[in-house]
Amino acid sequence: MKKGDPATPDQDSPEEFLSTQNYRWIAGVDEAGRGPLAGPVVAAAVIIRTGEEIPGVRDSKRLTPGQREQLYQAITSRALSWGVGIVGPRDIERHNILQATIKAMKEAVLCLDPLPDFLLIDGISPIPIDIPQRSLKKGDDLCPSISAASILAKVTRDRLMLEYHRIYPQYNFACHKGYPTREHREVIRKYGCCEIHRRTFKGVKEYIRG
Repeated sequence: MKKGDPATPDQDSPEEFLSTQNYRWIAGVDEAGRGPLAGPVVAAAVIIRTGEEIPGVRDSKRLTPGQREQLYQAITSRALSWGVGIVGPRDIERHNILQATIKAMKEAVLCLDPLPDFLLIDGISPIPIDIPQRSLKKGDDLCPSISAASILAKVTRDRLMLEYHRIYPQYNFACHKGYPTREHREVIRKYGCCEIHRRTFKGVKEYIRG
């Protein structure tokens, strides 16, 4: 088995395999909020100690909001280190959502202490940083550290959208979190966009006024 290749059927997780290759600080990285019409994209990075297991951690999309909140507390109290990166709508418009997501992921990784010696990233895009890494499709289903990162990113973003709901109640961000639901599209048509809408996104740019 080539060093640095976490894909092996003989280990329970890529993290366990990498630990046998003398990688010590393995961080999972994931994001939340690529698809919405409003709000930031949020990324998180998490280092879980080798052998540490946090029961219930799995892909955030498979959890209820209440379960995610409970696991957020467990992860942030038991992880060796965790970090969050947030990139707002103006940067998303300026760079596009993919580059904004990668920027948020890099910010999250740079928050970690110790700095990881290997990154496991959900998706197919690498992070431009001088750390060995592997991108994994459906990594949030395969790697506990990526699952943990997906939960932190999702909870952080949902909390931000609740704050925005208080500022812009007419859009009901508390319910759809900025995703392109029928209700959200209808209120954009009715009220136009607000400061946190992504003005280059289809479904928003058609309704920019002034």
